[in-house]
Amino acid sequence: MSVKRVGTHNGSFHCDEALGCFMIRLTNNFSQAHIVLETLDAVLDVGGVYDPAKHRYDHHQKAFEEIFGHGFNTKLSSAGLVYKHFGKEIIAKELQVDEDHPDVQRLFLAVYKNFMEWKLHLFELEEEMKINPPIKYGLYQDDRSKSWRVQAVAMAPDRFESRKALPAPWRGLRDDELSRESGIPGGVFVHMSGFIGGSQTYEGALAMAKAALKL
Repeated sequence: MSVKRVGTHNGSFHCDEALGCFMIRLTNNFSQAHIVLETLDAVLDVGGVYDPAKHRYDHHQKAFEEIFGHGFNTKLSSAGLVYKHFGKEIIAKELQVDEDHPDVQRLFLAVYKNFMEWKLHLFELEEEMKINPPIKYGLYQDDRSKSWRVQAVAMAPDRFESRKALPAPWRGLRDDELSRESGIPGGVFVHMSGFIGGSQTYEGALAMAKAALKL
């Protein structure tokens, strides 16, 4: 049997296409595939085409609107597209059970973007505890750098718009420039959209959140 070939762009890579290529090689159809660029059996993150019947998984085209569904309405990345179409197969293979096993469906939904789990929990707590006004920021420690993050809470779990983005004058600034503008020592960065920022310490991140609430 001929070896399958999977491709994406060359040069620098994002987690999106790297994760997508890794996941598709966990499937039965592409388990022995080579990651190449020409004469491809599957293409991820490039090509301007989303066509799962032909194993084309790009999400950059202007007309792209594919979402995960199941209550999640965020448009998918290439890794998300691979997961949407192959996630159950991958999970069943890792668990060594059939795809119709009840744990497969449960984990299939639980794994998606998991990255929002704390946010979903926050919305639930706000409703249960009748918190008003709603929470604007969450603080957590970055596992890799060990610095601290202050993240604006989204308007809803499936939306990117923040309830209160970090102040516009801080956005796009880093390090000393950010510390000077905010008046808070130890600033690391604030994203251009204002949805997240960082500080070297918990105290600094907390001070950023408190200052942002006043602006």
